Parts: sequence; structure tokens; C-alpha cells
Amino acid sequence: MSTAIIGAGVMGETLLSGLVRAGRRVDQLMVGEKRAERARELEDRYGVAVVSNREAAAKADTVALVVKPQDMGDVLEEIAPDLRAGQLLVSLAAGITTAYIESRVPDGVAVVRVMPNTPALVDEGMAAISPGSHCDESHLLEAESLMASTGKVLRIPEKQMDAVTAISGSGPAYIFFVVESMIEAGVHLGLPRATATDLVVQTLVGSAAMLRETGSHPVVLREQVTSPGGTTASALRELEVHRVRAAFLAAMEAARNRSRELAEGS
Repeated sequence: MSTAIIGAGVMGETLLSGLVRAGRRVDQLMVGEKRAERARELEDRYGVAVVSNREAAAKADTVALVVKPQDMGDVLEEIAPDLRAGQLLVSLAAGITTAYIESRVPDGVAVVRVMPNTPALVDEGMAAISPGSHCDESHLLEAESLMASTGKVLRIPEKQMDAVTAISGSGPAYIFFVVESMIEAGVHLGLPRATATDLVVQTLVGSAAMLRETGSHPVVLREQVTSPGGTTASALRELEVHRVRAAFLAAMEAARNRSRELAEGS
């Protein structure tokens, strides 16, 4: 199975490098890229063929569209004449529905919609995939294989994709915001910035590992840290007073609503 990646930005290269590390044959990979300097860079770094978008679409069994949502229409218009029934299109563009893509490509082209996130850069990504109307099990397995090269993959109904975008798609930004805030608090409390950064980052890594490896509910793990009348209880009381839980809900609702708007705008 040959695979083409159209869009050689950060996420496109992340997917490419993940596939190479996962053992995909380089002679079965190609990249659609128009910028000559970027093409040479990818050829030198990975040994893959860099071709035009149309050539990539014509030759590949699977085409991963790793382009900005606002560019999707133009890219589909460009490559549609070279697509064929039975081919698989995997879209990583936020807010672009499978129905939108299917309406712009030949009948019978299978479409899988993916919501990735940036931890894919370190092979700890979380990707959700949803099938279009022409997908069968083999198409879904191939899409899972692509995304598993950079992390974990879940299948979900497409109607849940806006919520997934709000939770895991945008989620790293929320985590980085919390980390940033904790580091600043550490500096305010008198710690050197480097020390505060080490403390917060390792606390985050360790806490995530506890969640994944123990399988315990976060409430249980939180209660294990929270002694009655202790320092953690005092801190958590302030977070509740400032309605941090409600703020997270409102933020994720806003992200979900924006994802819906992008889909409707497309």
C-alpha cells in the first residue's frame, strides 16, 4: 500500500517521520509539496519522493490530507481529477466533515476524518477517527495504522468529533496554560524560574503516568493527595471558589462551538 501525505507542515512531517520510524518502506511513501526548498529538505531527511499534489493523488492508495481547513477546498479541487473509487482519503483538517470531502471527490472514494493533537510530535498523540459513507473495515484499519505511528487512536462517531476537538485536539493548549500558570506562581512564591519549571513539568509527567498506569479515577488519585485540613485542601478550596471547574467547561464548550462553526462555514 502506497501512502501520500499532502501538506508538509509540522503535522505532515510528524506523520511522515512516525511512519518511517514505524517501519513503512520509504519507497511506498511520497509527499505532495510545492516549495522547492522544503521538498529538498524532506528528500534529504527521509529519502522520500516529493512530488506534485496531483501526482501524489494519482499514484497513492492512501492520501493523507494534512492541510489547513481554509485550504481544503482548493486542494480537493486540484486533486479530484486524479482520485478514483476505492482510494482512501484521510483528512486531518479540523472542522472539515466527511460529507464535505465526499461531495468534492469522485463517488466511491473512502474518506476518514481524523482529529490529531500536537503530542504526536513526541509519539504521544491522541487521534480520533471517524468513517465516511464509503469506508469499510480495511479503510479504518489503514487509517488507524497511519495514526498509530504517532500515538493512540480511537474510533468515534463523527457526531462526536466537535467534542473531541474541544477535549484532545485543543487540550494540549489547556495543559500548557496550566503549566505556565503554575510556573509563574512558583516564581511569585520565591522559586527560581528554572526550579519552578522542573518541579511543575515533572509533576505533570508523573501525574499523567499515574493516571495511565494505575487506571484509577482522577478523583481517587486527587483524594490520595488531599489530607483533611492540609495544604492541598486549602489550594483546592481556592480553585473551587474561583470556579476553575466551571471555567474549563465553558472553555471546552467554546472550542466545541467554534469547531461546529468551522464545519458549517466549510
